[in-house]
Amino acid sequence: MAVNTPTQEKSKASKEDFTSDQEVRWCVGCGDYSILAQMKKVLVELKLPREETVFVSGIGCSSRFPYYLNTYGFHSIHGRAPAVATGIKLANPDLSVWIVTGDGDGLSIGANHLFHLFRRNLDVNLILFNNQIYGLTKGQYSPTSPMGKQTKSSPYGSLEAPVNPVSFALGSSCTFVARTMDRDPKHMVEIFKRAHAHKGCSFVEVYQNCNIYNDGAFFHMTEQETRPENVVYLEHDASLIYGKERDKGISLNGFNFETVQLGNRMDEKDLFRHDEHQADPGYAFMLSRMTENPNLPTPVGVFRSIEQDAFDSLFHQQLQAVTEKKGKGDLKKLLVTGDTWTIN
Repeated sequence: MAVNTPTQEKSKASKEDFTSDQEVRWCVGCGDYSILAQMKKVLVELKLPREETVFVSGIGCSSRFPYYLNTYGFHSIHGRAPAVATGIKLANPDLSVWIVTGDGDGLSIGANHLFHLFRRNLDVNLILFNNQIYGLTKGQYSPTSPMGKQTKSSPYGSLEAPVNPVSFALGSSCTFVARTMDRDPKHMVEIFKRAHAHKGCSFVEVYQNCNIYNDGAFFHMTEQETRPENVVYLEHDASLIYGKERDKGISLNGFNFETVQLGNRMDEKDLFRHDEHQADPGYAFMLSRMTENPNLPTPVGVFRSIEQDAFDSLFHQQLQAVTEKKGKGDLKKLLVTGDTWTIN
């Protein structure tokens, strides 16, 4: 494959330039198609050179992603994409590194890797496709499947409480945490661009429909007819307002959010105002738990965005400081220094 120069990329890049020669092999109607289309749009708008862009995935339907983009990519090991991405970013911190995972790949066998990626604040972007099911292995319940979900592996209903991906990321001290939906492409593009602009680890959960094994799981939030009553969009320093008539809002009563009707006694100034820059993740964590309350809308947008030194920057600063103090070192000398022995 011929790779254009950075100058050519920035002046002539189009969505076709980021389209690989591989046949897209997702089920017809899968939400993954929308995510792929919006990602191509983002790569063009950000003018990212293909030879400076890397996509890393694990295992699952979502993990086919690197095949379909004409950039560098690694289809790695189940749940271990963060480890591979860490090596890539530390070896070349100038690369734009994206991790693509799913609710099964990322939050089951890969949950431990995600935790350490978030707490380290490595400067990479992680997109988690959440369809609340195992699609590639044909319909078993996943870590995000709701309790009581009947599947091939839980014919009488799942007995496990689901993982809340946003809560997990916030509890792991991730510095940029957001949520978007496959059927809201304009919003998805905005969130992906903001994730890329963040210096540090960014996490984006995408509600994604699996029309074969879990069709309609998010339709009450993603469809235009029902979305206004079931979704509240988070905007920094703006009140949380929703509803078809924009007549409902979110207020804070003690330690709990509640819905209030706007009218004679309540107006916008009485509502809770969103602050994505709160240093303490506790507030954003409270927002993330709104999905557990059927009487509240689901928050969509940026939950948290704070500045903190990125792990890769600190790593190379430390490496440079030690090198300046001790010199470049000698690998051969290192191997025979200290406790060594000879076997005859």
